[in-house]
Formats: sequence, C-alpha cells, structure tokens
Amino acid sequence: MTAPTTITLSDADFAVPIEDRYFEDYVPGAVYVYGSVTMTEEDILRFAGEFDPQGIHIDPQAALRGPYQGLIASGWHTCAVMMRMYADHYISKVGGLASPGIDELRWVRPVRPGDSLSLRTTVRQTRVSRSRPDRGLVHTGIGVLDQRGDPVLTMTAVNFLLRRTATEGTTSAGSS
Repeated sequence: MTAPTTITLSDADFAVPIEDRYFEDYVPGAVYVYGSVTMTEEDILRFAGEFDPQGIHIDPQAALRGPYQGLIASGWHTCAVMMRMYADHYISKVGGLASPGIDELRWVRPVRPGDSLSLRTTVRQTRVSRSRPDRGLVHTGIGVLDQRGDPVLTMTAVNFLLRRTATEGTTSAGSS
C-alpha cells in the first residue's frame, strides 16, 4: 500500500465530513463502505520482512509448499491496511479520543498479491459515557472485504468520541 485510500464505495456517507464528525453522527445500524487498496507482492514482502518474517509471508517459493499454496499477506499487514482506511474515512478527525481496544479479531481468508481490499463499517452500538458525559463510546463492526466482496478480516472496534453537544455547551459556557 503506497498511498492513502480516497475512494468512497458506498452510495451513502455520513451527513457531515470527517473533519466535523462527533459521537452523535455515529448512528446504530448505519453501514459505510470505503476503499480500495490493492495488495502488491512487493508490499507484502516488505511488511512481512520487517514485522512478520514467516515463510508464508516472506518467501514465495516456500509459500508454494505451505498450507496456502502461495504467498499471503501477514494478518497484521491486513490490520494495518484496515487501520489506514478506518483513519482516512471513518473515525472522526475532531472527536476521536482513543480506543480502549478491539474485540473478536479474526483473519477469515488469506490475502494474496493482487487482492483489492475495502473497508465495511457497521455502527453496532453507541452510548454516552456515565463517568464523562462529554464523550460517548462507539462499537463498530468491521469487515475488510476482498475484490469479490468476501470478508478477509472481521473485528469490533471500540472508540471514545467527543460529543458535539458537550463541545457546543463548553464553548457557550466559557463565553458567558
């Protein structure tokens, strides 16, 4: 992956741009699809050589004899590509605070050179924080899909986001 993703594949996107997105903009049930990134053999070899130097990821000849009968991307490489698309298109640039973690990460199918990946996000659940009412928690179902629309990675992301109403209330209160 040599460049950030810029294509929106979905017919619908958020009502506000990523630079003005807050907790309230993440509506349970909403689904968005973004992408795509084509995985090259060069990128797979480079990533694996640095971060996951197993034969199925770094040696095309050895990979032919392996369980997948060919070179495959490291699952962590697929996660990194997912994160780039997630940051480029989905998670707020102004309201995103942090993530306490992810749940249920699964590498469902191998990713091979030439596969084009896209990101499908589904807002599963949102709730305002009980201890910090200026923010909320968003649970997002993530699927990384190949060019056939088949999932290659699934997981649930959890993110803290600022609330627009809390931000507006702070601004008003600060000026009175």
